Amino acid sequence: MWATLMKLDLASVGLTLFLCLIFLVLFEIIRINSYRGQTPPGPRPLPFVGSLPHFMKEPREFIRSMSQYGEMSTVYLGRKPIIILNTVQVTKEALVQEAFSGRPAMPLIEWKTNGLGIIMVTFGHSWRQQRRFALHTLRNIGLWKKSVEDLVMEESRYLISEFLKAEGKSMNPQHALQNAASNVICSIVFGDRFDYDDKRFSYLLKIMYDNLMLAGSPAGQFFNFMPFIKHFPGPHQRVKQNASELDGFIRKQVKEHKETLVPDSPRDFIDAYLLEIEKQKSNDDSTFHEENLVVSAADLVQAGTNTISITIRWGLIFLIQNPDVQERCHEEIVRVLGYDRLPSMDDCGKLPYTYATVHEILRYANLVPLGMPHETIRPTKLRGYDIPQGTMILTNLAAIFSNKEHWKHPDSFNPENFLDENGHFSKPECFIPFSLGPRVCLGETLARTELFLYITSLLQRIHFSWPPDPQPLDIDGIMGIFRLPLTFNIICCSRDSKE
Repeated sequence: MWATLMKLDLASVGLTLFLCLIFLVLFEIIRINSYRGQTPPGPRPLPFVGSLPHFMKEPREFIRSMSQYGEMSTVYLGRKPIIILNTVQVTKEALVQEAFSGRPAMPLIEWKTNGLGIIMVTFGHSWRQQRRFALHTLRNIGLWKKSVEDLVMEESRYLISEFLKAEGKSMNPQHALQNAASNVICSIVFGDRFDYDDKRFSYLLKIMYDNLMLAGSPAGQFFNFMPFIKHFPGPHQRVKQNASELDGFIRKQVKEHKETLVPDSPRDFIDAYLLEIEKQKSNDDSTFHEENLVVSAADLVQAGTNTISITIRWGLIFLIQNPDVQERCHEEIVRVLGYDRLPSMDDCGKLPYTYATVHEILRYANLVPLGMPHETIRPTKLRGYDIPQGTMILTNLAAIFSNKEHWKHPDSFNPENFLDENGHFSKPECFIPFSLGPRVCLGETLARTELFLYITSLLQRIHFSWPPDPQPLDIDGIMGIFRLPLTFNIICCSRDSKE
């Protein structure tokens, strides 16, 4: 009898749980349907997980397919609706407004930054102060050390030499490009560059890239859904550990700067920030303190290292796969500069095909296919839709950069996309890789300078090709927050001035 009763109890519990699950699913479907009528159209989300399964299966195609729903579409990150801007017109209308200038809360980022810094910090007083100071300092860098252009031209010599150390041999270009890009921002932030064989700095470059990979990985995204897992072991713990090691390196730099600071002669960003802390001491609204200095410096170093080096790595892939483009760039560069004079930014107009190639690398690499995330800081309207405060906004750069109405060759790598009928450089209005408005990329000028000077100087002196029997390369790369190329090797051969 007891056995019979227990079976009945277990059956009733199972039935109750099943009915509860059905009720929850139905409730979720009703909730989604009621919300969908108030937002731009988009793919039908699944209960609880939203559009994640579609995104995880074919991320690049899923992103580009959003344009079929019109100028704006809605997807769901779990249960949270996200609005995607699919055309350059609606993107320009939205991002120039302060209402769209927030950043969504990302628990993984906040865990390692404590809500400090510049790039991912929420819109508000601290962000305004830190961004204004960073912009002012970067613009005035030439007042107290070499100009950005001089720094890049000097570093390009080291980079060429580093590549040619392995002349004729198969080599992975990642470390050299990371070091070169990082040395420019490190000269600005720390006042010094680091040798390519500096083991400590090589390790820091490795963990910076590691964190970029982890942040966009399924483990990183899972953390953003369930931040309580920070109390448990897992790959996410590496993010915190890596960030702590980079912060420790910067703290050591800050300590050394404090000991050697000359108030009338700032040497770099850290000196300027330490002087600003002292200047703002009596200001109760000041957000300048050493912890913010450490995180802001880390923001600048990581952004200035990874984005430039990754873009050039994509560029090498495209140039090797399109040898006619590589040769035409080299011929133009040598015709204008010869072999011995390094390029300068004044040469952009004299090298229209090469300049167009640099821009085409940026377009075709499409490093951040959905742009950096924005969030509405107050209720607002856009194209007839009421958008609540706290709505995440993404820019569909994958669709904008492949729109057939704006590009002559939208689906292939071709510098003609940036040349007019007379062969002069011409930039379409839809080319917005650095975003727009109050959140426009802080280092846009620095990035443009580095990309043009590095790529041009490399093509001037080196011929790039694949090793014999190269491994097949997935051109889609690794999709996360950033689109990253898979690891690859190349062959570098010096261009003989007598060729």
